[in-house]
Amino acid sequence: MSKSPPLVAAVVYEGMNLFELGVVAEVFGGERPDFEQPLFRLKFAQAEPGPLRAVGGLQLQTHGGLAVLRGADIVVIPGWRDPRSEVPRLLKNALVAAHARGARLVSVCAGSFVLAATGLLDGRRATTHWRYADLFRERFPRVLFDPNVLYVDGDALMTSAGSAAGIDACLQVVRQHYGADVANTVARAMVTSPHRNGGQAQYIAQPFPARAGRSLAPLLEWARQHLAEPITVTTLAERGAMSDRTLLRRFVAEVGIAPKAWLQNERIMAAQRLLESTASSHQSVAQAVGFATLAAFRKSFTQSTGLSAAAYRERFRA
Repeated sequence: MSKSPPLVAAVVYEGMNLFELGVVAEVFGGERPDFEQPLFRLKFAQAEPGPLRAVGGLQLQTHGGLAVLRGADIVVIPGWRDPRSEVPRLLKNALVAAHARGARLVSVCAGSFVLAATGLLDGRRATTHWRYADLFRERFPRVLFDPNVLYVDGDALMTSAGSAAGIDACLQVVRQHYGADVANTVARAMVTSPHRNGGQAQYIAQPFPARAGRSLAPLLEWARQHLAEPITVTTLAERGAMSDRTLLRRFVAEVGIAPKAWLQNERIMAAQRLLESTASSHQSVAQAVGFATLAAFRKSFTQSTGLSAAAYRERFRA
């Protein structure tokens, strides 16, 4: 962390939602006493002229206009005032220019409408809040819209679903820059979940158990403590004293993804922590997190993180 921290530029506009702006400010601009220096530098870029006010009338002050984006490593669009409204041409041009010189563009909630309006999402997967799914498909038929995920990340373009999914997307950016351990430290400071996989469903039909004591949380914690063992749907069902079919139905309803996908994600996260904090061989790491073979571990790790296990360790080893 000796070099200058990445510069994050957040786009500020008239009528913006303070929660979405606050997510960006907390993740990328919050005080981090756990680290010797800031993880990121945060600046706010004014998308349009005149004094800007957030929802409720609070006046917003920025570091400058769209010129702020020129030096940014990461540009975040924290929502948009109305998904039906036009995006200013100067803002679209600035985003296209930022992407062309290598900046990562990240949208929160309806901010995906801004990215889509630039044409950068054409032919690419993207998501937004489930409430705007039909409108998004109608306005941007060339985008490969996926309504069933928390965020989509690819080609230095990230779109996320509702406001809270913006937390997951921003923490994913931290994870990609500094590794799982640093991202988990930031999440703990925010008192939020350290990682929700991007492929998790946006809308969980039953986010709280119908009856007290019916949560799957104890079962999930047991699985986390026994990742080295072969765990199947039947294993979890028997442990939870229910049928396979009931376990599958309840798991998707409460967690948002199928047990197999959840286990895979937990195993990859556990492997990341071991690669960052130990000198264990890749074979030992694979066995410790429950992969049957080293080849299966390497393939799954690369698919999930975009890096080989060796490259990940070299980049994020504490």
